[in-house]
Amino acid sequence: MTITAVIMAGGKGERFWPKSRTHLPKQFLNISGSKSMIQQTIARLEKLIDITHIFIVTNELYAELIRAQIPNLPADNIIIEPIGRNTAPCVGLASLIIEEKFPDSTMVVLPSDHIIENDEGFIKILRTAVEVAREKDNLVTLGIQPTYPETGYGYIESTKQIQKVNDLDVHKVNKFVEKPDLETAQSYLDSGNFFWNSGIFIWKTDVIRNYIKQLMPDMHDVLETLKKAFQTDTDRNQLIRNEFYKMPDQSIDYGIMEKVSNIYVIPCVFGWDDVGSWTALDRINDRDENGNVIKGNILNLDTKRCIIESNGKLIATLGIEDLIIVDTEDVTLICTKDKAQEVKLLLKELRTQKLDQYL
Repeated sequence: MTITAVIMAGGKGERFWPKSRTHLPKQFLNISGSKSMIQQTIARLEKLIDITHIFIVTNELYAELIRAQIPNLPADNIIIEPIGRNTAPCVGLASLIIEEKFPDSTMVVLPSDHIIENDEGFIKILRTAVEVAREKDNLVTLGIQPTYPETGYGYIESTKQIQKVNDLDVHKVNKFVEKPDLETAQSYLDSGNFFWNSGIFIWKTDVIRNYIKQLMPDMHDVLETLKKAFQTDTDRNQLIRNEFYKMPDQSIDYGIMEKVSNIYVIPCVFGWDDVGSWTALDRINDRDENGNVIKGNILNLDTKRCIIESNGKLIATLGIEDLIIVDTEDVTLICTKDKAQEVKLLLKELRTQKLDQYL
């Protein structure tokens, strides 16, 4: 049984601006620990999957960063998208290339920029997910046990149909639901059968290709064109550039997962965080006696529940609460914590004012 992995690494991490930038996005930064987020993802996967079986889908801007940060990854395992088209085309293109190299493989699809504290628990769950995926051609996802009513995540609702596999509960999925408002999120938390959507999926390569054929025929046609062209033309990157623009801009959740019935979710508790915005630092770092997360050259008095990061120069604060202050070489961000999810609005304004040098 061959296990492969597809790491999605094309995002710009805009809610982590100004530290995450177009030329060096979040997944290539050291947010927590001694390695970048993508290096941590690779190291975690290598406890189960050989590096030659790990593929990274990214764009041309980041191919060199990947080669520099992960020098032992085979060059052919870097799959370059010419343009972002959401997760369905990413999965489709990767499945085509993997099916050619490893035709009987089971794919693990996951983001490049999530934190997982318990690697051993994660690998145990992945092994079980692979078993479930290979049984009756199931699709499997990992659901994070919610600990508070988060409105920034999608949710997965499970049914009462539960089986035990390797001492783990495996739930039949009822449906995927979009990001809720606070009241709805609280009802999900209270119900006990809703899980945060981790964006981690496991399935047999030929199974997901077959679902793409059934449910996303336009994308399937593009993939078949590429498959035939790959057999005769050695410049695969150019072929992908020529055809990828024809792909639909659609998520794998909407294109496949919301439309099929044989989906299972494994509830997980392994210290997961998607590090979606600056407020994630409250969850993944130690705080001082006043609830502050401090990094760098900081002097603070009467400062409470703030996230402050210095790039070298002294940041002095007095009498402030619930603020995010991030200083980089050319930009200083100051915003309230409740606006952390809206940092992308600043980037939109930068583009409007043609201040692209700060993006």
